[in-house]
Amino acid sequence: PGERGTAIIAGHVDNADGPAVFYSLGALRKGSTVEVDRRDGGVAVFTVDAVEVYDARDFPDRKVYGPASRPELRVITCGGGYSPTTGYRGNVVVYAHLTGSR
Repeated sequence: PGERGTAIIAGHVDNADGPAVFYSLGALRKGSTVEVDRRDGGVAVFTVDAVEVYDARDFPDRKVYGPASRPELRVITCGGGYSPTTGYRGNVVVYAHLTGSR
């Protein structure tokens, strides 16, 4: 994350024990920041452009996973409606772009 192109981070919203790493992901709003620790010891700072929820049948693969000319981030978790038999019916996707580093 922080290099030119699209970086993807995916994680669970919850599990059988309760909230998981991305439980509050849907609460982010345009202008929020997301910090990502990098392997080189730095931190990439991204500013949220949008938070969208998609039904699994309508998931926009190209928009989420496609290339970008600038450093961008997509953070993905489960979302939408929930069924006890099949689980979540969609995904929450945060779209963000690099605005700083430290």
